[in-house]
Amino acid sequence: MGLTYARLKDQPKKLLALTGLTRAEFDDLLVAFTKVGQPNATLTQQVQPRQRQVGGGRKATLQLVEDRLLFILVYQKTYPLQEIMSELFDMQVSKVNDWIHRLLPVLRDALDELQMLPEREAQAVAQAQTQRRTGQTVILDGTERRRQRPKSPKKQT
Repeated sequence: MGLTYARLKDQPKKLLALTGLTRAEFDDLLVAFTKVGQPNATLTQQVQPRQRQVGGGRKATLQLVEDRLLFILVYQKTYPLQEIMSELFDMQVSKVNDWIHRLLPVLRDALDELQMLPEREAQAVAQAQTQRRTGQTVILDGTERRRQRPKSPKKQT
């Protein structure tokens, strides 16, 4: 039996360690994730018109929306190898890859729905903070890396 939200929801420390979210935050994100992740029943995953009835074929490994959100949040927070994700969630490695590519856009849309998408540029963070005027401290998480620079001052610019 793989990792499921039903097993983790009553263990706040584990949920926080694996997803970076508290249960309340997870539940808030789950509402938006469910809203934007509703599949169009008339189209297949490849956005082709459906030839057979909905529900035909093999059942999905991650059937519950909560488990799908848990899966993609664990992947985003811990960024493990796909082999490790397959062991954690009890599925084949190829299915892990499929789920990652299927759920990342849904997570992005859910965060956009909640207006919680991270800013990509530092200048945009400053502008967003002045628009909100909350006076909150913003921490930029980054890593300094050495870069090979040209010796000529003209080429450095």
